[in-house]
Amino acid sequence: MWIAVMALVLLLVLGAGGALLFTEGERREARNLPIKSVNFQRLQDGTYIGEYAGGKYKWRANQVQVTVSGRKVTSIKLLAHAQNQSAASSDELFGRVIQSQSLQVDTISGATLTSKAYLKAIENALDAAQ
Repeated sequence: MWIAVMALVLLLVLGAGGALLFTEGERREARNLPIKSVNFQRLQDGTYIGEYAGGKYKWRANQVQVTVSGRKVTSIKLLAHAQNQSAASSDELFGRVIQSQSLQVDTISGATLTSKAYLKAIENALDAAQ
């Protein structure tokens, strides 16, 4: 019995290690995702769609709708996302962007990589707004 328990623990440890190695490329890519500084003063009024393809495994693929009015971002809506993230975390992140009128905001703790993916989609939408 003792040997079976030890074998099960070893199998779980090896499985977790393998999973971490398997996903390291995706996590590294998301950590290093550059978010450009967008000049919010140059934004043209309108509604813009931005997408981020999601990286190697498309786990963080998403699409946002950004509304600009009076040269300010007034609304950001998440239209589609591959990862099941709570609406509260994306709403908080979007609120930070709207309040600061910048993409250089703190990411959501516990959802850092997904936050960066959302910021990249917003950046892509705002590129069209300039």
